[in-house]
Amino acid sequence: MTAPRKPMTLTQKILADHAVGLPRPWVAAGDVLQIRVDWTIASELAWNGMDRTYERLGRPPLHDPDRFFLAVDHTVDPVTLASDARTQKLVKLSRDFAAERKLRHFYDANQTILHTKFYRELVQPGEVVLGADSHTSSHGGMGAFAIGLGGADITAAMVLGQSWIEVPEAISVEYRGKLPFGIGGKDVVLRTLGLLQRNTVAMERSVEYRGPAVRDFSTDVRFTISNMTAELGGLNGIFEPDETVAAWLAGRRGYNDTRRWFRADDDAPYVARHPIELDGLAPQVAKPFSPDNVVDATAVAGMALDGCFIGACTTTEEELVLGALVLEQALAAGAPAPTSRRLVVPGDLAIEGRLRERGLWAHYERAGFRIGPPGCSMCLGVASEKAGKGEVWLSSQNRNFKNRMGEGSLAHLASAATVAASSIQMKLADPRPLLARVDQARFAKLLGRDATVRVPEVRHAEPQLSATAAPAHVSSTGAATGARISGRVQRFGDDVDTDAIIPGEFCHLTSLPELGRACFHHVRPDFGERVRRGESVVVAGSGWGSGSSREQAVWALAGAGVAAVIAKSFAFIHKRNLVNEGLPFLQVVDPAFHALAKDGEPLEIDLAEGRVVHVPSGKGFAATPPSPVVTALRREGGLVDAIRHRGPNVFEALAAG
Repeated sequence: MTAPRKPMTLTQKILADHAVGLPRPWVAAGDVLQIRVDWTIASELAWNGMDRTYERLGRPPLHDPDRFFLAVDHTVDPVTLASDARTQKLVKLSRDFAAERKLRHFYDANQTILHTKFYRELVQPGEVVLGADSHTSSHGGMGAFAIGLGGADITAAMVLGQSWIEVPEAISVEYRGKLPFGIGGKDVVLRTLGLLQRNTVAMERSVEYRGPAVRDFSTDVRFTISNMTAELGGLNGIFEPDETVAAWLAGRRGYNDTRRWFRADDDAPYVARHPIELDGLAPQVAKPFSPDNVVDATAVAGMALDGCFIGACTTTEEELVLGALVLEQALAAGAPAPTSRRLVVPGDLAIEGRLRERGLWAHYERAGFRIGPPGCSMCLGVASEKAGKGEVWLSSQNRNFKNRMGEGSLAHLASAATVAASSIQMKLADPRPLLARVDQARFAKLLGRDATVRVPEVRHAEPQLSATAAPAHVSSTGAATGARISGRVQRFGDDVDTDAIIPGEFCHLTSLPELGRACFHHVRPDFGERVRRGESVVVAGSGWGSGSSREQAVWALAGAGVAAVIAKSFAFIHKRNLVNEGLPFLQVVDPAFHALAKDGEPLEIDLAEGRVVHVPSGKGFAATPPSPVVTALRREGGLVDAIRHRGPNVFEALAAG
């Protein structure tokens, strides 16, 4: 007889299926689980920090070398590979590790972008994927639970084959209507960001994309939307795997054997449901300096551009093909304006080859685009391709934070079709007049889509759950050993991102003092000096540490001498990095505290009690209690120390107390 269970979301079903020793046949928001991990993935920029952690763990064997995916993509192009010592060091570290552990899935420089190949060739529905990159959320487009974490978490999962997770609350984004032709995943997710705003309703939650419109979304559209769940502030984004996914998997050469067709229950416990209408959606543009600063393209049409970039992990093959067809139509009407500041970068060598075979690169070349090798390129602004100070760029990447494309750059985000249409005269343009002339049947054929092929049947499954006496949650080992911290406030506002804390050009560093000297390099260059003068307690608003998964952000804070961070809310990945690295933090939501805690004000913090006192007024404020696993790891001194103290069964040991 099947044991009764409660309704679950799609994310909850995947986590329940992967839980170790689940004590009941369901999971609920707030449960802290020990889970099996199917894949860990990383780039050379992340491996730089992961290698430091791996060394501290004694370089043990990997749980399964065939299930660790490593791609050299973040900092590389032919120029940096030939001339930049920092890039050469990062690449060598990755190559050496791949040889050391005989990795099956290692992709060297300029072969692919991390998420592009993994999504298209390896991930399967129902899997758990942990990646040392915030855009690991991309793989929810294929129906996997995929999240970005810091390097210490990924190294631990790579070695142990397990991790821990606090089951998130979930929201449902429900798309309705029908997308006009040529309005794709980037427009949909930018519209979603504009309506819902980043670091608000999605903050630290699972975002499940549903609704009748989703049936018509290609796997590429789903990838882009899931990819930019990171910009929403969500823990993960996920689509229910359906016949569209099944058709994609049927065309693979391999990795089509362990898929699980889970779906959310009809009465799944979503915190909120957000309907979004897609009928008549216009092309969208996000203005600096946030991906949710979104307007219709018509509102900024005619804006002069210094550069146009099509590329980065969020730009799919579908977008590259559509961009080429838009350029084909535009070139039929006239020659492009002269400029050398047009660049297109494919996500993978296989995609590059298909576009070349089909004659599509010729349209980009005729329009004045340089074709770069696969890599993150201008999206990160740390290799040789950068935007200059004050330059206005239109880009199909996913982030437009300050200095993201280069120091002082002004990045606007849009779809590849919008960038292509705008590139002809280097003025922002609505692509719809050109899209109206594109042959839709030819577009489908160029992507290998054949409407006459029989779509595989999908039979939904349920998690294989068996309640046991063994605990599946990690509990506290007791009250955290406390520390009393005194310091004066250094104040920040809302949504301080990790690009601001430690810019990408410094992420090759692993020395805490060096990282500390670069902390807030562009936006607050006197940060370290102020810490040394005693302003060692950071007090911030909502969304502290949003953006990238880079653990170097925590190392930079520690290297600068920060004693503690207090914020209204923390980005999920950054908060775990604070836990893993043992840097004290408190979540204090009381507006009275934030009204008192101005620059230079003295504070006293009792970590054991979870309390902070504003010294001049004598008023005390309680912090939100951390979860049991955070308390346990704090007691151990962080994740690496916990593994060193407790061994490979660290999570079981923490649960046992």
